[in-house]
Amino acid sequence: MLLLIGSAVGLMIVGAPVAVALATASLLYLVVYGVAPDIIAAQRMIAGVESFPLLAVPFFVLAGNLMNIAGVTGRIYAFALALVGWMKGGLAQVNIIGSVIFSGMSGTALADAAGIGTIEIKAMKDHGYPTEAAVGVTAASATLGPIIPPSLPFVIYGMMANVSIGALFMAGILPGVVMTALMMGTVAIFAHRKGWGSDTPFELRRLGAAAIEVVVVFCVPLAIYALVRTGVSVNIAVIAVLVALVLLDWWFDFSAVMALMTPIILIGGMTMGWFTPTEAAVAAVLWSLFLGLVRYRTMTWRTVAKASFETIETTASVLFIVTAASIFAWLLTVSQAATLFSNFVFSLTDNWWAFLILANILLLVVGCFLDTIAAITILVPILMPIAARYGIDPVHLGLIITLNLMIGLLTPPVGMILYVLSRISKLSIERTTIAILPWLVPLFIALGIITFVPAVTLWLPTQLGLIR
Repeated sequence: MLLLIGSAVGLMIVGAPVAVALATASLLYLVVYGVAPDIIAAQRMIAGVESFPLLAVPFFVLAGNLMNIAGVTGRIYAFALALVGWMKGGLAQVNIIGSVIFSGMSGTALADAAGIGTIEIKAMKDHGYPTEAAVGVTAASATLGPIIPPSLPFVIYGMMANVSIGALFMAGILPGVVMTALMMGTVAIFAHRKGWGSDTPFELRRLGAAAIEVVVVFCVPLAIYALVRTGVSVNIAVIAVLVALVLLDWWFDFSAVMALMTPIILIGGMTMGWFTPTEAAVAAVLWSLFLGLVRYRTMTWRTVAKASFETIETTASVLFIVTAASIFAWLLTVSQAATLFSNFVFSLTDNWWAFLILANILLLVVGCFLDTIAAITILVPILMPIAARYGIDPVHLGLIITLNLMIGLLTPPVGMILYVLSRISKLSIERTTIAILPWLVPLFIALGIITFVPAVTLWLPTQLGLIR
């Protein structure tokens, strides 16, 4: 066990990619101890990626890429500006609201930071905000990407923990609301202390237009429900309402109604049982293509091909990590590391609060050094048996793991959001890290609430009958 973990950590310290370090450490352990034939190891690696839920990964990545090239991010930003830009610290509030909306499309924190985050940082700098303030709020709001459904980390966790991905998606909604409220409250405090004003004048007409768009979007599921209640079949009701929405959008030329429909389609479709989370990823791609090629006409087949190649590259790297981490996690189980760790933790305390505190500390440390996908694949087989002994729901554990690892993306030495925002803002890594530090406060408060108040996570999926 020491050879397995020590060699993996050593390789990462000297700069080896995470997937290479995990695969090399696993092969070294197999050669030295001969715990399994080579063919078994190969089969375990293949089994790690031979999973139907993993099909959602390339489709959600492709949907996020298509949304970026279709100009949807610009429309979301304009909508958020009309909605909250008049508040004190307006563009910082816009940053958060824009990330909330984009989170319902991309499923990843990096897509959020690199996509709409690029627009937000430039706008805040142009309006006189310190670069550090723009970077800090963008980093914090980007963590919403994998919490608000859809979420790629939830897909990986659900596959590893054998938990309903639909339940995980629904479980992320209320925590996402809590995180959004805490971040907006933090912006209000900064605005008061630093004298930030509003960035657009309060115009009842603009605010009213944005409010009308919100009402239109939320009327869609209500209209479908009303038609179904009158005896119309579900399929006919959905088609009729969507056609009516397209005609309304074309007639009134709404700014972001069609973009705002993306999370409604995904969440509503999964809640109503029209498609699985994996099929929801395909629906997101089809909707993105419709927006880019038909409604907005901002997309060409060349840009579609470019987005597809970027998706192939991203998916290949994710699946390579999953493959390497799968054999590593399997060897940890075979070597009884999970059992030994479980017994050790249980000998320390029989209090579930104390266990969750220890788990949070472990996850925060691991998140500083490991890629999110690799960390989930490695840690789930270790933490799941312990959590079960303490009676902790696996859906609740999934939210805790994901949020901890999202915070890890903001911290050196491996925090990817840190490097992305450093490149976008042209700040050094050191200055970017310092800029992010104050924004860790609302994230840690949210982590505490989500960790120790399970109802925040479990209430909605329980009400929908997704968990008992």
